[in-house]
Amino acid sequence: MPHSATAGREAQLSALGLNDAAALRVNWTEAALYEEAVRRGEGEVARGGALVVKTGQHTGRSAKDKFTVRDAETENTVWWDNNAAIEPEQFAALWDDFRAYMKGRDLFVQELFGGADLEHRLPVRVVTELAWHSLFIRHLLRRPAAEELADFFAQFTIINLPSFRADPARHGCRSETVIAVDFSRRLVLIGGTSYAGETKKSVFTILNYLLPARGVMPMHCSVNDHGKDGAAIFFGLSGTGKTTLSADASRTLIGDDEHGWSENGLFNFEGGCYAKMIRLCPKAEPEIHATTQMWGTVLENVVMDPASRALDLDDATLAENSRGAYPIHYIPNASDDGRCGQPKNLIMLTCDAFGVMPPIAKLTPAQAMYHFLSGYTAKVAGTEKGVTEPQAAFSACFGAPFMPRHPAEYGALLRELIATHGVDCWLVNTGWTGGAYGTGSRMPIRATRALVNAALEGSLKSAQFRTDPMFGFQVPVSVPGVDGGILDPRGTWADAAAYDAQAEKLAKMFVENFARFESHVGAQVAAAGPRVQSARVAFAAAE
Repeated sequence: MPHSATAGREAQLSALGLNDAAALRVNWTEAALYEEAVRRGEGEVARGGALVVKTGQHTGRSAKDKFTVRDAETENTVWWDNNAAIEPEQFAALWDDFRAYMKGRDLFVQELFGGADLEHRLPVRVVTELAWHSLFIRHLLRRPAAEELADFFAQFTIINLPSFRADPARHGCRSETVIAVDFSRRLVLIGGTSYAGETKKSVFTILNYLLPARGVMPMHCSVNDHGKDGAAIFFGLSGTGKTTLSADASRTLIGDDEHGWSENGLFNFEGGCYAKMIRLCPKAEPEIHATTQMWGTVLENVVMDPASRALDLDDATLAENSRGAYPIHYIPNASDDGRCGQPKNLIMLTCDAFGVMPPIAKLTPAQAMYHFLSGYTAKVAGTEKGVTEPQAAFSACFGAPFMPRHPAEYGALLRELIATHGVDCWLVNTGWTGGAYGTGSRMPIRATRALVNAALEGSLKSAQFRTDPMFGFQVPVSVPGVDGGILDPRGTWADAAAYDAQAEKLAKMFVENFARFESHVGAQVAAAGPRVQSARVAFAAAE
């Protein structure tokens, strides 16, 4: 079953110390890995053929256990306010211990590409001690053709050993769990966690570091394409509707999570999807739900009846963050090559639980950069302990945990690409209307889809717009097929004064959050945020 290794591969494996392993399963296929995972007892087979696995105590990313080596390569390129540092000597000790730990063990090796753009893709080697981890990353990254494997030379290596336990005193980490990135050695070491998403996001982190230096924009977003109407980018944090709104039967899905924007157009970083499974509805998301009944899908922490092998996607006993990993061709309208042309539209999604934002607004390039750097959404009461009212959540670039460089660097690149290609930018609120969470109601999905479609088809550009007095962006006055009342959020509130107070409260949060970026952006972008003082005058005049 293993492929024979070329001389170049042998040299790389030897340099990594992998020749001391008891056995190396290099580029095993999905069937071989699936069979081995079941044979080892790493997972169980569900009805329909999915592989069900449990990740133990770590059911999500261990963000506080991620570290980057601070050295001459990274000193002036990494955003240290957002990335925890370790010294080169500490990483060297960790690497020595990893190599010693791998001696005499059975290991799996996958040689894959991060990125569908043939000029900008990253050849990466992923080494795991679990067969199902190897199957997972084979689903999630892009699989080389046989002729490409013949002379494959990895530019980065990721080694994932869940049973390894780090020593904080020796390795400079926080706990027995560690995710350590060394950009000089081109090496990522993951230990003490079985959550497979750490490997996926490590590839994303690497690309987020490497690509901007080439003028290529890495993005935490989904992308779809319609040919005639062009491609669309959907930015959004968890729960904003990024996957749902990009999954449109009339448009080709390029990908649901990670993409690049180069001189050649948009391209998917991945070859698969990693979707949330908890309470997945077969009516609302039939394509994703269908993958739970397909052979080879890897289901993390999904509850299964041991006798019938039926899945219970509503059961959060093992994790609220239950996940499914599957190749992208399991989605019927997905792109085969993961590439499309330049975008015509860019949509930033927010779930505004304050009930302040309009359902859609048109952004200038400066406003787009402002809201991209802000990365706003809101948590609602009851989602976390102690959250009793809406709370603003800001994540720069809609993915701060994976951004090695300063957000302003990504923001400037995005603004340049928007201007170069004449992209229309929109802010879409999928959150609340008629009041804040607890008083108002959730934005109707039918209205959201109609507004998004109008933007993507181009008809919204000819609509009449008004300027929002608080946020300064352009809001359509009327859109065919959409209740006009919903387009004016202030008018949907029973108490206009209460809306004014809530809008000012949220606007001040934006201003306070953006203060950390003001010295890194030009005057035009700094002035693209909320206008608290002038809004007060406008609201008073409206009374």
